[in-house]
Amino acid sequence: MDRKRLAIAIDRYDRHVPLFTGAVEPPPGYAVDFLEVGMDPPRRHGVDRHRRMLVDREFDAAEVSLASYLVARDKGMTDLIALPVFPRRLFSHNHVFVSSRSGITKPADLAGRRVAVWAFQVTMSVLAKGDLQRDYGLDWRTVTWMTEHREEIRHDYGDDVMIERLPDGFDVVKALQSGALDACINPHPPEAMMTPGNGIERLFPNWQEATGNYFRRYRYYPVMHVLAVKLEHLERDPSLGGALVRMFDEAASMARQFYVDPGYAMVMHARNTLEHELRHYSAQVWPSGIERNRRNIEDFIGYCVDQRLLRAAAPVSGLFADTGE
Repeated sequence: MDRKRLAIAIDRYDRHVPLFTGAVEPPPGYAVDFLEVGMDPPRRHGVDRHRRMLVDREFDAAEVSLASYLVARDKGMTDLIALPVFPRRLFSHNHVFVSSRSGITKPADLAGRRVAVWAFQVTMSVLAKGDLQRDYGLDWRTVTWMTEHREEIRHDYGDDVMIERLPDGFDVVKALQSGALDACINPHPPEAMMTPGNGIERLFPNWQEATGNYFRRYRYYPVMHVLAVKLEHLERDPSLGGALVRMFDEAASMARQFYVDPGYAMVMHARNTLEHELRHYSAQVWPSGIERNRRNIEDFIGYCVDQRLLRAAAPVSGLFADTGE
């Protein structure tokens, strides 16, 4: 019997390695091709994954930006639906960088400054703006946001929101080093931005303490991406959504076992770092499912409404397919 083929675009994270190697069995009756599609830098099957899925509908399913997915749904997108799989998570604190020339030492110092972001709508940009306002009192409206890339989903934020587009090819690293830019928020910071003594510093130098406090207070590791699938596939086979969630959960469980071997990673103390995280965070910081991520998603939706990405808060359950959790 011929099997139905699905093309699923994801990035090459460690938790996806078992999917790329075929170690996880596909749902009965299906052959699943996992494509290595990233955002930056280049990947085996190209880049611009979010646009290729949310705009071009190139794949049967794909890992996409949570913020852009929410904006697309708010604008009436009905042919794609997310599964409660969250392939990428990040704290905002270790993605905020400041120029050593800026004199910025605390979040409040960002008021009135020029801050580069990948795009205003990017999930990390939304998360950082929201975190800085909620936890540190920085009104995001007082900042001029310098965008490096166009938005995945076109959107009008209003004339009173200070957004300026940087020229194509603009070198943010050099601009930070020279003081032409005051700060930058980047979900994929280049190595030069993270290199100590290079004229660029983290806004939160004690980022481990900051992220630990965040996790203990809110009890989640913030979601960056969801898995969006073409609704037609789930309408044809209602069991497929749950089967795909199980595939991703099984792959993550396999990947976790990689780190039992202290020599698995090129990072010397990867195993010790895992032990530290188990003691100080939780054994379940990557949960799938709606209920275990509800507070995280609701908080993020609130950020999106405040930042004018969404007209109103949407019920969390309506954003995800029913996978029988």
